[in-house]
Amino acid sequence: MTVSLPTPDQMRAVAEQCGLALTDEDVASFRGLMQGSIEAYNLVGNMPDEVPVVKYPRTPGYRPAPEDNPRNAWYRKSVVKGAAEGKLKGKTVALKDNIMLAGVPMMNGSSTMEGYMPDFDATIVTRMLDAGAEIKGKVHCEHFCLSGGSHTNSTGPVHNPHKMGYSAGGSSSGSGVVVALGEVDMAIGGDQGGSIRMPSSFCGTYGMKPTWGLVPYTGIMPIEIFVDHTGPMTSNVADNALLLEVIAGDDGYDPRIKAPKVQDYTKALGAGVKGMKIAVIKEGFEQPTAEPAVNESVKAAAQRFASLGATVEEVSIPMHMLGGAIWTPIGTEGLTATMMYGDGYGLSRSDLYSTSLMDFHRGWRHQADSLSETTKLFLLLGTYINNNFGPRYYGKAVNVSRRLTAAYDKVLGSYDLLLMPTTPMKATKLPEPNASREDYVARALEMISNTAPFDITHHPAMSLPCGMVDGLPVGLMLIGKHFDETTIYRAAHAFEQAGDWKKM
Repeated sequence: MTVSLPTPDQMRAVAEQCGLALTDEDVASFRGLMQGSIEAYNLVGNMPDEVPVVKYPRTPGYRPAPEDNPRNAWYRKSVVKGAAEGKLKGKTVALKDNIMLAGVPMMNGSSTMEGYMPDFDATIVTRMLDAGAEIKGKVHCEHFCLSGGSHTNSTGPVHNPHKMGYSAGGSSSGSGVVVALGEVDMAIGGDQGGSIRMPSSFCGTYGMKPTWGLVPYTGIMPIEIFVDHTGPMTSNVADNALLLEVIAGDDGYDPRIKAPKVQDYTKALGAGVKGMKIAVIKEGFEQPTAEPAVNESVKAAAQRFASLGATVEEVSIPMHMLGGAIWTPIGTEGLTATMMYGDGYGLSRSDLYSTSLMDFHRGWRHQADSLSETTKLFLLLGTYINNNFGPRYYGKAVNVSRRLTAAYDKVLGSYDLLLMPTTPMKATKLPEPNASREDYVARALEMISNTAPFDITHHPAMSLPCGMVDGLPVGLMLIGKHFDETTIYRAAHAFEQAGDWKKM
């Protein structure tokens, strides 16, 4: 790829875009002044890129046939065996398909990315393999991860592991399904508005959104740096804590990392909840889409914590009801600027950039009509806002998010954990193929109201299954202090050991 000096016509077009009125003499002058800079671009372009070495052999694998993939959870099956020893020896892992696994195709749920082949492994992939894990392949996620339902992937919907025809939750839909079905021991999800916790709620798995800046996002296709999280999804608490121990910590690349203190999370297991104080957040049960049966199940689970020795009290945080609104400018404008117009990365941060992904992803501009309806909606809104108002609402929302953070922190100053439903409802039916755009979007966004606020306040939050309603799981969410995942694991493990959640 070579950068050429712009022609006079290209210069005039760029000048018009910049609001500049150039004479022919101006055009010739600026073209001459650009020559040295163009040469610098080409000098950089001819240098070898600086990417990590791929350590473990693998093949591109294969796409499972429909009869072998009835819930459409898998995208590619490709076994990558890790080190001979380590904390994850004997454990199998599935990767959400926004995570780079070198030499194995990646589409991030979108037909516009079909055919892309990453050229290096995400940091967490290398860490899991170094710890002895065996990666089984890539699992489907929602179209550019922009849905809390499981119906937006370009290959078709992902079905709930407990009931065909129902949502598995999103955007880490395939991750929730393969863990719930026991096809792998562990999976990795991503969470910008609840995309680890929502599928965990719908599928009946344990999903941890760690504190922002604890787990490096390096080598994972971003949505927006302020809300990007990645973390473990498992069938039990012990595996979840173990996997977080392996993937957490600074990697020297990710600017999101806030010098975290990584804990031995598995040491929290078995400590019980006696003496712990848990705040049941009133507003978490008052969402517009709340189902009474889900609320009752979560409230009963809260009382189970009390029976185990915790102090459980209802507390009001009125600002929680505004969390989704505050998230909206950050999520919408962030993804428009970074993931779409920024070719997946954008600018102005010290990161490990995947230039191969950026080059490939630029192609969406020529296939925009094939984007999902949720992607189109966010892209249209984000572009409109930017054209007319610039980034002021994004900036103000980030500022106001500090007030929301303080509201949670005030309660966490007196309590160890916050508790509420993960999603206000259990899994809903998948939209029909001929569903209206309005129904399609509603099924994608109706469940995010309790999860999204903690993506902008950056508190750790975990979904754990706490019961069944009409044959579908109910998720309970525990929220802790920043970098205090240990306390969440301590409580989650005590709850898990107290009885079979499917019979609660």
